[in-house]
Amino acid sequence: MTTSENYAPYQGEYAAQSYGQPMPGVPAYAQYAQPNGPIGQVRGTGITILLFVVTFGIWSLVYYYQTHEEMKRHTGEGIGGVLALVLSFFVGIVSPYLHSHEVGALYERRGQHKPVGAVTGLWFFPGMFILVGPIIWFVKTNGALNDYWRSVGAR
Repeated sequence: MTTSENYAPYQGEYAAQSYGQPMPGVPAYAQYAQPNGPIGQVRGTGITILLFVVTFGIWSLVYYYQTHEEMKRHTGEGIGGVLALVLSFFVGIVSPYLHSHEVGALYERRGQHKPVGAVTGLWFFPGMFILVGPIIWFVKTNGALNDYWRSVGAR
């Protein structure tokens, strides 16, 4: 057998039937893994901002833990609450980027356009230099997370 014969297309019965036929598409329902875990809690944006201010930012650690843990339980993917808490405590500047990315990933897993992503974290830093940047970031990201939870049945 020569080298060219080794790489010749299969000429058997199956090849005659399927050669040149397009592969069947993936059904729409199977294209994206559907989350089936517990639904997270809707958190009021105003009250959460108030808690951030009153606790001098300590509530942000609780918020990151709770929301990341809920997203992980809901989808089975993501960093989870403990890692989010550790990152927030030691390398807090990455938390807004990571949080917005994971919220956007919730939408993406369902095949929807993601309203927020890691780029949204730019509202936090360097947006903090215009003073309202972190507020804009939080309103956008928490709003998207709340909308997602409501869309899957949260009250």
